[in-house]
Amino acid sequence: MILNPSHIRSRRVLGLGVAAVLLATAAGAAPKPERKPDLADAVAGSYAGDVISDSKGSSQSGVTLTLTRTGPNTVQITSSYPRLPVVSVGLTAAMNTIVMKSGDTAFVYDRGSRKLDVSFHNEVSWSGQKQ
Repeated sequence: MILNPSHIRSRRVLGLGVAAVLLATAAGAAPKPERKPDLADAVAGSYAGDVISDSKGSSQSGVTLTLTRTGPNTVQITSSYPRLPVVSVGLTAAMNTIVMKSGDTAFVYDRGSRKLDVSFHNEVSWSGQKQ
């Protein structure tokens, strides 16, 4: 049987609860299934640390990195230090660490110690802790 809105609204054809769900779905307001947290959720947040190596300058203390989830297992890294570029990093799990999936930005997050090490394009290295 094909249901049209007049059938859906009828108590005789369907119960009120089922009718409400069908109306919401027909109106495009279907409830979204909740997303399962991924590696990007695990590392997202603010990190305090230092630039420990820079091929074009000196070390820098008190540098904050912010990791923002931008997609499945992907984060964007921004910083309080202009020498560090904004980069997007795909993530994968390796034992008790979360590391970069590919690319030229080395990323290693230790889940146990909450320590993050990032080397940006092999020019600038940063190390710090999740806040």
